[in-house]
Amino acid sequence: MAKQAAPLQLLVEQFSKFAGVGRKNATRMAYQVMSMSDAEVQALADAIRGAHTKLHRCKICQDYTEEEICPVCQSKKRDHSVICVVESPRDVTVFERTREYNGLYHVLHGLFSPVDGIGAEQLCIRELLARLQDGEVKEVIMATSPTVEGEVTATYLARLIKPLGIKTTRLAYGLPVGSSLEYADETTLYRALSGRGEM
Repeated sequence: MAKQAAPLQLLVEQFSKFAGVGRKNATRMAYQVMSMSDAEVQALADAIRGAHTKLHRCKICQDYTEEEICPVCQSKKRDHSVICVVESPRDVTVFERTREYNGLYHVLHGLFSPVDGIGAEQLCIRELLARLQDGEVKEVIMATSPTVEGEVTATYLARLIKPLGIKTTRLAYGLPVGSSLEYADETTLYRALSGRGEM
């Protein structure tokens, strides 16, 4: 098998660092870059540099923004009595696409993961608790992933918030639309039953 040129190997290695991108996809991406024109490569490099230098965390919700405070936190049309706690800025985008949620967000930038050395100090928990001190927030929705790390994080936060007298809720997780019951695991079925609603 022919060895890749060093600059191409380096590009593959950089793409491999992206979460969810294996060596095969990283190689595809590297060859895709090689097939681009100089102008396209420059535009890609500028977009990466621009995102990295112009975006920073909103000083309130910790989502990415160009301004000191993001448009969601600034909006007078949003319900400021509800905060939806999410793992990453990607999750905010997902919720916004539904056009069903009108409250505010708080981005943790991760979940508890002792194996990876991620504890309370590495997450934006202090910032969340600071937001809950003025009495305006009436409900905090835990929208972390239905994984062990997501559940542990949500439970930990709920314990911190409970003494403040603020309602803490968890997203209902259940069966995906179009799936069959025979393929559902016990935890999914339990959550589907627990989160059932009236018809």
